[in-house]
Amino acid sequence: MIDILEQINAIHRQVNQTGEEVIVLMRRTYPAEPEEVWDALTDPERLRRWFLPVSGELKVGGSFQLEGNAGGDILECEQPKRFKVTFGGPTSLVEVRLTPGPDQTTEFELEHSVSADMAGGAVGALYVGPGWDGALLGLAIYLAGEIEEGHDPQELANSPEALKFSEQSVRAWLQVVRESGAATEEEIMAAAQASLAQFAPGGVL
Repeated sequence: MIDILEQINAIHRQVNQTGEEVIVLMRRTYPAEPEEVWDALTDPERLRRWFLPVSGELKVGGSFQLEGNAGGDILECEQPKRFKVTFGGPTSLVEVRLTPGPDQTTEFELEHSVSADMAGGAVGALYVGPGWDGALLGLAIYLAGEIEEGHDPQELANSPEALKFSEQSVRAWLQVVRESGAATEEEIMAAAQASLAQFAPGGVL
């Protein structure tokens, strides 16, 4: 069983629009050391168990493709501290940073920066944030040892619990965008409804 409220509240969410760029920032703590979290993020055999199958030349200068999702180029890598990739286009950049926390934990940080034109302004957080929330949830469940060998992550993603989580995630991102002051209420609600239709069909705000 997923403790939806606990998992939603475990994630710190933030969106900023600076000039021609929109930056989505997410943080959460995982009960594992950075080397373990890094391995779960970068080992293709482990990644497919909680996220998606990945192919490509997985090194700096190489490229990757997530099955049925985005691909990109690997720009920077400092094992086990950080990596930076393009994600779905040259102006869409994702950087993941891991730092040791207290009691063998890891402080995980994901920053997704996109050109303002591509993102549609700060409301672009509603189009990517809930998807990243789902990934962070999958990683949490995996690191907790709650995903068995042979498990299909897409089954979890489409489960009633996960859809309820996504509904709450859209609500959380709606509030974050609203508090940013970088979009009108009309823009926010339109983006939130589109986000809900994508990530939690049948859900309500």
